Amino acid sequence: MQYFGLILSLVVIIIVARLLLKNFFAQAVLLIAGIVMLLLKGVTDFFNPLVVKKESFLVVDVFEFIKESLSNTNANVGLMIMVIGGFVAYIDKIGASEALVRIALKPLSFLKKHPHLAAVCVVPIGQLLFICVPSAAGLGLLLMASVFPILISLGVSRLAAVSIITSTTAFCIGPASVITASATQIAQIETVPYFINMQLPIAIVLNLVLMITYFFVNKYYDKSDKLMEIEKEHQKKDDNPAPAIYAIIPVLPLIILLLFSGVFTVFPIKLKIETTTAMLISLFVAIIFELIKNRNIENLFSSFKIFFDGMGDIFKTVVTLIIAAEVFANGLISIGFIDGLISISQSLGFGAIGLGIIMTVMIFLAAILMGSGNAAFFAFGPLIPNAATKFGVASTSILLPMNLAASMGRALSPLAGILLATAEIAGVKSMDIVKRNLIPIMASLITLLIYHFGLCF
Repeated sequence: MQYFGLILSLVVIIIVARLLLKNFFAQAVLLIAGIVMLLLKGVTDFFNPLVVKKESFLVVDVFEFIKESLSNTNANVGLMIMVIGGFVAYIDKIGASEALVRIALKPLSFLKKHPHLAAVCVVPIGQLLFICVPSAAGLGLLLMASVFPILISLGVSRLAAVSIITSTTAFCIGPASVITASATQIAQIETVPYFINMQLPIAIVLNLVLMITYFFVNKYYDKSDKLMEIEKEHQKKDDNPAPAIYAIIPVLPLIILLLFSGVFTVFPIKLKIETTTAMLISLFVAIIFELIKNRNIENLFSSFKIFFDGMGDIFKTVVTLIIAAEVFANGLISIGFIDGLISISQSLGFGAIGLGIIMTVMIFLAAILMGSGNAAFFAFGPLIPNAATKFGVASTSILLPMNLAASMGRALSPLAGILLATAEIAGVKSMDIVKRNLIPIMASLITLLIYHFGLCF
């Protein structure tokens, strides 16, 4: 049956979604589901003498594949992601992230008479910060510590303030982004051109959509819910804040990648620096800053533990998720999920556009269910190159909207770490944040589909 594989895949996806909604451990769910699908494919091939290999043994083949996934992921994108995680942990600990946020938000003080206008100005500022501090929960907590009290004092409600803060991570873009790293590896293209030529133009449009919709949505809800009482909250001052010069550290990897990407001709020597190398260079610049500031060699050496702890935290959360999701994705491929989608798209006359829209919407819904844009993209991203080849289009034409939709879906998930953490600090419910985010995020998704597929096809 032509669509049997697609039907079976959808059954597996529904079961996985239900388990994830019940807060089952995502890595285990994805890994086991992937193994089951690979075994099912192997069993069906076993009865086909034209497919099965004489030397193969089904169970061993499946676990050999898992071993290869571990090896390849840790040697490539996994290492990059772990270094990013370690760097983010280190700059957060020394106060560099806080220094960047502190400087970036000074312009808001000029908009005290227009609180909701001031609030939406946080959206593009926060997006710029998210490019440099690519941790949704991390940036969200930083903004809750710095921006949230400012917005409350200006006159917006707690829900309006926290919804704006969560929106700053709605578009996962930039060379330091985990999803960007995965997308560029899948498409086998360079990171910086992907960021500048593909992500940035559409991100600018989507940020404008967010600003406009959040302005009216929050103003309406604040008025209808009678939440406009001004709450005076004073941010707890750090006794020893990082110097303003520390604000350059989170931005440094981006500067290095841009200068040595080949996009700009700045130096006579053609030197290309990858993301991992840029992160390591920036780490040692941060260490030099700390040495100059504190002049304590013992503490300096001890601070390396923060970097390695950050790497370890990313390994046990993100990298293991990538590996599990890769097994899951290959399981879906093996039983005919992508071939079924292609057949449906072709039969309906949609072609590459239809497949692109289906995959974008699917990854958006998956991110809502999983509470993680990373998990959703890692699960479905690897399916795209084969499909794009069959339709004769570039992988990025489908991967780019999926990249953005994955992080947008996270902003509507009551299970997402950033929503849970910010809701706890703000003293509101995560579902109430989802209610505030629903119209702006859906407007952005529709804009994404119309803008991207209208221009690319």
